[in-house]
Amino acid sequence: MTANLPYSETPISDADFDLTLEAGRDDKHYWLDLWRYRELFIILAMRDISVRYKQTVIGIGWALIQPVLNMIIMTIIFGKVAGLHSEGKAPYAIMVFVAMLPWMFFSSALTTSSQSMVTNAPLISKVFFPRMIIPASSVMTCFVDFLISFVLLLLLMAGFRFAPGWNFFAIPLLVLLTFLAALGPGLFITALNVKYRDFRFVIPFLVQFGLYITPVGFSSSVIREKWGEKLFLVYSLNPMVGVIDAFRWAVLGNSSPVDLASFIISLSVIALMLYVGVSYFRRTERGFADII
Repeated sequence: MTANLPYSETPISDADFDLTLEAGRDDKHYWLDLWRYRELFIILAMRDISVRYKQTVIGIGWALIQPVLNMIIMTIIFGKVAGLHSEGKAPYAIMVFVAMLPWMFFSSALTTSSQSMVTNAPLISKVFFPRMIIPASSVMTCFVDFLISFVLLLLLMAGFRFAPGWNFFAIPLLVLLTFLAALGPGLFITALNVKYRDFRFVIPFLVQFGLYITPVGFSSSVIREKWGEKLFLVYSLNPMVGVIDAFRWAVLGNSSPVDLASFIISLSVIALMLYVGVSYFRRTERGFADII
């Protein structure tokens, strides 16, 4: 006696269950595979977010303490001691805090993504998936910190009774720009870090040094006034100069204008670093499982 089993009108052969390994196939379908593995991206991002503040007393309060302390220190040093001016009628504390948000997002995203491949070594050596998911998902933790600090910015503006203009709606695009600014060098460095572990010591130094050469505690107009227009454009090769100036323009309004030439230079550097980072990462990721 045979049971009537459901069947499809289309016959199923053994070939339907074959896994085809075609040379160069991953290159042609790499970006599509990133979308197909979006659930893995979400899982890794949620894991990193939950682990970040696990077994901490203050929890997400650390996302508020660090920018607030940095804002207070820089306001005292640059605003009170050095006597540097703010932008327009904006309080000096708000001017500093507005710049602190993208800088901390950039620096923490760069640091986290550059260490992400080594941190996830067991996963890389056992499972196949587009490796770019790992550094990209690690940045999401930094984005959550950014959102928490952004709420504090709104409270700070309310306390000073400082209302933004229509420029405020440009912030989502600027956040994306900050993400891309960190992703490019992050991909490049994390690929290098797989083979040369020395870079884990270099990145914290570069981030700390970058804080002092980036217009976070002071306005970039100070650099233009002291160095002149030509040297200021050279200074704009630091990609975060244009990003921070754009953030200040979005929050402080037209009293903090963006120098178009400086912004274009910063955008060009971000695009170049993103291209170099993605290209180098794609060229070297096939050997990650063997090296790591």
